Formats: sequence, structure tokens, C-alpha cells
Amino acid sequence: MTAPLRADEATLATGPTTGAGIAVSPHFLASLAGIDILHAGGNAVDAAIAVNAVLGVVLPDTCGPGGDLFALVHRPGDTAPVALNASGRGGSGVTANDMRDAGFGAIPPRSPWSITVPGCVDGWEALVDSHGTLPLGRLLERAIDLARTGFPVSAELARSLSTLEDVISSQGSAPPLYPAGAPGQVGETITRARLADTLEAIAQGGRAAFYEGSVGAEITEATNGAVTSDDLARTQADWITPLGATIFGKTAWTIPPNSQGYLTLACLRIFEMLDPPDDPNDPLYQHLLIEAYRSVAWEREDTAVDPAFDTGHAPITGTELLAEDRLAERAESIDRDRVGRWPAPRPAPGGTAYMTVWDNSGMGVSLIQSNFHGIGSGLSAGATGVFLHNRGAGFNLIPGHVNEYAPGKRPLHTLSPMLWTAGTDLDLLLGTRGGDQQPQLLAQYSASVYHAGNCTDDSQLLPRWMMDQPLAGTDSVVRFESRVAPSTVRGLEDRGHTVALGESHEPGWGPIAAIDTFRELKGSADPRISTSAALTT
Repeated sequence: MTAPLRADEATLATGPTTGAGIAVSPHFLASLAGIDILHAGGNAVDAAIAVNAVLGVVLPDTCGPGGDLFALVHRPGDTAPVALNASGRGGSGVTANDMRDAGFGAIPPRSPWSITVPGCVDGWEALVDSHGTLPLGRLLERAIDLARTGFPVSAELARSLSTLEDVISSQGSAPPLYPAGAPGQVGETITRARLADTLEAIAQGGRAAFYEGSVGAEITEATNGAVTSDDLARTQADWITPLGATIFGKTAWTIPPNSQGYLTLACLRIFEMLDPPDDPNDPLYQHLLIEAYRSVAWEREDTAVDPAFDTGHAPITGTELLAEDRLAERAESIDRDRVGRWPAPRPAPGGTAYMTVWDNSGMGVSLIQSNFHGIGSGLSAGATGVFLHNRGAGFNLIPGHVNEYAPGKRPLHTLSPMLWTAGTDLDLLLGTRGGDQQPQLLAQYSASVYHAGNCTDDSQLLPRWMMDQPLAGTDSVVRFESRVAPSTVRGLEDRGHTVALGESHEPGWGPIAAIDTFRELKGSADPRISTSAALTT
């Protein structure tokens, strides 16, 4: 088995492997937990849960049991992956009218009303029941041990805890993160004993121990009754049909709405239709990729909605959103020499961790789990160690809108895991954190691999761009990592883009994690995060 790595070494463990498997995540301790499960005979699903549980301990500003989960699972020989939507629903103890009557035009992201039912634990149980080989208790062992015995604070976590101090320091689950009343410092060992207790209860009692036990009661208390015991009793995990599209001669897969994942596929297919040059440094390449994204992203508020909820307005299905004639119309609207603007049907007003695991049977898992907006709502479920997400902020309060808040409804979701296949063969497992910008990052990385022909590690190193979520009628304002070629910037500005430069390696523009199973059989971790690790066994 691969020896434990220091944070500064972890991203280097990306070489080919012929052993039991590969695990890639934002933290080397989590990747190592996945490798240990593979070495113990578990499969990729088992290992992914172990990775996720550890990330919730060591990176509470990104994910944890108080958030949601999506997963794609490729099984050897299958022509399509199976897809899990474990995103929680709005609580029944509050309505959109209640919020409007209180004077709100949008759901405050740091408020009890922003908390929907957390779907993560339901997601773990669904994955174990359908595809796991080891009991959930075994998969949570490493996370429980780290929470109880301690782990070193990373540079990223130290910065987050300092930034979030005014938001969360008064919460019952915060004291272990602020030893001696101050944010944990880089390299300092901290423990999270109450979270260990919560994870042990889940290990022994499954979903009931979380949703119907003391944690569930604390969730109801934290939301001022917006999320009720009846809401918590309903499972939040559903196996659904994944969304796929043929692009660059392969098939790209993601989660359909209520996820925004379709934007990645739509952007890449439009980009392909535009016959772009091969060189990512060519300003025309970047112009067409940016415009392909902008041409579909402006309407997200009306499209990435819960398809199962009857609002009287039938949402567009994921398949319809990716229809060739629809995408061809968008491609035809793009000017190769100038930026464009796109209309909208009506005006509309992250913290995340992505992980991926492959095992030597050929099974691959693309899993993403999140608290949203950093540590989420800023509220914890009492002193249980569980910080509660704020996915309810993905709803709006526009009367009659397809994404208007409603009890039992899933909100627009930014989590967008991917995988690529060729026939029945797995090609690439891929995902990232990044909130609204996830499709932007995934489109850039996928285009680099599948159109430009770069390897997975070189695709990590290319300068990235990011923009605020485009709204109707807005101009193109793009921020690049400062390593971008000056000629690329000039070419974009000549076409009408406003270009700003950020840091050389923007830590928030990822981390992207990938496992290449079609060329080199290797994991690739993002150098933008000091703790990210691709480990093999």
C-alpha cells in the first residue's frame, strides 16, 4: 500500500497503477482512507464513502453529514452509469409566502430558512445497500478515528476558519475548531469528539440514528421548525436515470436537473459544433468555449429545477435541454469575432468536496458532497459536530416560478459530477468543487483532454478562467489565472470580452480530481490545493 504522504507530497502520487485501485480527493488523509478500504477488499463505492466521511471531518468547510450528495457509478460492462440524487428537500414547516410576508425577496443564505433536509447520510446508505460490499460501520472507521484522535489543520482550513469565525464561532459544534477561542492554526492538531459520536451512531444505527435521533431533533431546532420530524423521516436518496450526450466521439455523463450538470455537456457539445482550433492558448479557442458556456448558462434558474415537483409549469427535461437542434441554434447564435448577449424568459434574482475512486474490477465512482456557501448556513445541529448546509438558497421566492421554494421540493443544485465512457468502457472520472462555476471548470478540463488532446496532469496545469453566473443580457466579464498568455488576453479583449487577471494558481478554481482509465490508468490531483492527493495501491 502507498505510504502516507505529507500534504506537500500528496499531489505527486499520480503515476500509473496496476494494484487494487486509485483514490483522488482534496485531502490526502481522505484519499488514504479510500486506499485502505480498497486494500481491505472493498470496492470503489465502499472506498468513496470512506473518502467522503473523512473529508467531512478534516474539511468541514466543504462537506459533511449536514450536506447533500450526488454520485455516478460505472459498473464494468454497463453502457450507462447509475446515478444517485441524494439532495434534500425543502422543509414543510415554512412556505414561500411566510418568507415573503417576513419581507424577504430572496432566501437569506445564512438563515434557518436556507436549510433543507441534508441528503448525505441517506446517500451513504443507498450506495452501501445497492453497490457496497462492506458494512457502513467499517467505512466510517477512519473518519471516526480521526475525529476522536485528531488531525492537522491544513492551510486551506486555517484560512476558512479565520474567515468564518464571525459566522460560526458561537455555534454548538464550533469549539473544537477554535481551540483556546481562536481558529485552528496550520499544523495544529484538533479533535472533533462530538462528530465522532455522531458518526459512531450512524455506523451502528444507519439513517435512523441520524434523521430520527438526536441529530434530527437538533436540525428541527436549528431551523426553528422549518424542517420537521416528518420531513426527516422521508428518505432523500433516489436512484435516477443519468443524463448523457455524445461529445468528441465519447459519451459524457452527469446528473440531470435539479443539478446544473447539463450545462457542462451543453457547453462542450456547442463548442464541438463550432469547430474550434486545437490550441487552448489560441484566443479563438477560449472565445468559443466562453461563448458556448454563456449561450446556455443564462437560463439556468428556469431549467435546473426539480422535475418531479408539480408547479403547474412543466420544466424542460434534461434530454430536451441537450437536444441537438436546441444546441445547434445556440451555436449558430455565436459570433466567432465578437461576444454575444442572450435573452431570458423572466428576470431572476460553495463549499464542496469532489472525490473519485476506481477499483481494479473496473468500477468507478464520481461522487460530490457539499455544505454549500463554505460551511453552509452557518448553523450547526447543536453540539453534534454537524454543520448544516444552505441549499435552500438555491430556491427563489418569485411567485409561480418553477424554482420557487415549496415544502418537499428540491432546489436548483450546483453539484455536477461527471464521468466519460466509450461504449461499455470507462474513460474518465471527473469532478470539482466550485459552486455556480463547476460547469465552467469541467468544460475547460474536458475540452483540454478530449479536444486539445492533453493528458490529465497537463490539463490540471493549464490556466483557468472563471466568470460570475451569467444572467440575461449581461456582458462577458472573465477572470483568468495570471499565467494565461498575454496574446490570449489581447485576442479576447479584441472580441469584446472584459478580462481580469487573478492569482497564478487560484485555490478556489478547483480542486479538480480526475482518474484516467483510457490512456494511462492514473489519478490526477489539482496542484491548486496543498492537501489534494491522487493515491494508488
